[in-house]
Amino acid sequence: MVYIREAHALDSRSPILGKGMPVLEEPETFTEREDAAAVCMAKLALEPMPALIDGMDNAVEAAYESHPDRLYLIGKDGRVSFKGGEGPFGFKPDELEQAIRTELGLRDV
Repeated sequence: MVYIREAHALDSRSPILGKGMPVLEEPETFTEREDAAAVCMAKLALEPMPALIDGMDNAVEAAYESHPDRLYLIGKDGRVSFKGGEGPFGFKPDELEQAIRTELGLRDV
């Protein structure tokens, strides 16, 4: 997982309050972004998953067109083998699971 700029920060165009979501303002420094990523990983129970943090220049977000979220699979050859739709409506974990199974040469269940 790569943590990019906060999709639903209080000071963003689309804040989300309640529903158990972390309540955060958009970080202004990399240290603040690291802290926000840690809160989100913990609150959303993602901690077993390794995470990287995009820099304040948002270069990863721009390169992968990933705001507010998007699923990618990087294949064994180092190339993108799956690019999901734009979140939240294009966020389809079942499609990613199938792409992982295909990449690993596993048969369907």
